[in-house]
Amino acid sequence: MNNPASPAPVAPAKGGLYRHFHRIAWLAVALATCVIVFGAFVRLSNAGLSCPDWPTCYGMATWPTTPDHASAADHAATAIRPIEPSKAWREQFHRIIAGLLGVLVLALALLATRRRPQGWLQVIGAAVLVAIAIPLYMRGQHVAASVLAIAGELALLAGVLRWSDTDLARTSTLTLAVIIFQALLGMWTVTWLLKPVVVMGHLLGGLTTFSLLTWIAWRATGIPIRSGEAGRLRRLLLMGLVLLAIQIALGGWTSANYAALACGTDFPKCAGQWWPAHDFREGFVLWRGIGVDYEGGILDNEARIAIQLAHRLMALVVVGHLLALAARLLRSPGLRGWGTLLGALVLLQFGLGIANVVMSLPLHVAVTHNAGATALLFVLVTLLARLRAPDA
Repeated sequence: MNNPASPAPVAPAKGGLYRHFHRIAWLAVALATCVIVFGAFVRLSNAGLSCPDWPTCYGMATWPTTPDHASAADHAATAIRPIEPSKAWREQFHRIIAGLLGVLVLALALLATRRRPQGWLQVIGAAVLVAIAIPLYMRGQHVAASVLAIAGELALLAGVLRWSDTDLARTSTLTLAVIIFQALLGMWTVTWLLKPVVVMGHLLGGLTTFSLLTWIAWRATGIPIRSGEAGRLRRLLLMGLVLLAIQIALGGWTSANYAALACGTDFPKCAGQWWPAHDFREGFVLWRGIGVDYEGGILDNEARIAIQLAHRLMALVVVGHLLALAARLLRSPGLRGWGTLLGALVLLQFGLGIANVVMSLPLHVAVTHNAGATALLFVLVTLLARLRAPDA
């Protein structure tokens, strides 16, 4: 998929990087993909509240294997939700692999900032503040934990604003800040009982982390694609990325509000009509207070229909733009392979969305639909990271 007429691969961001930096970055991309897809499996199999406490699961670093597991049966979390081992392992395993991803991202930030004045100190200091906040939270000292976590985030953002990105210091530090906030969203997902705005934010945070890691990996690898249309194509790619992000947010909102089957199994009609009764105002209330258990959803069907209609209509906009972009890539020398891949993924993703409805949301199709969104993001971010104008 590279332009055969391109000059030998160069590494514009690689000069000051640790020689295995790009390998660590690609490992992080692969692990982020696993975290996103497995997270979709957890959410869609209704296992999101199967560990009521955080970051432990009924007080365990792993998970209880039986409903009367000796070390978990007397934990306070059992008063919130009975132990379901078949679901608990999914939620806790997801937390564990997300934690491993956080370690990789921390390593990237340390390696990228090692030559900046006090770079390591700033990143390590922020990580230590967040690490101290976790046991404080577990002991119920929520205010102190929040103050420390916010202080850690501010320390990282100060570096993001102060450093350039010639050695990927800025992007790597930003990715660490995002993944820490993502961990907070994961905590709030449990403690705020699947609040839709948090669930949607958690999905967007995971895909933002994936996108940043993909950018870092390509920039560190240093294999540009030279094209005389690079400027225009990058603008179209950015527009596509924005539209796709909006559609992913709508998809997350649909899932979090259990609105995927609001229209029944009808397509392209909804509940037997082209434009059924709906309630957009109620369907898109972002904040409803704390303390409500959102598992199974709380909206009436007219509000859920409004959410489903918004997701379908936005899908038409996204599909139209991305197919037009794919056609443009097919006409560009050296980019035809990427155009073919983008077009195929768009059609596959659209087909999976339809299959979710007409097949009544089978788990494997719904999870694959989430993976498809990740694949589309990968293509768009890859091209944004690699496209360059020809050398003068």
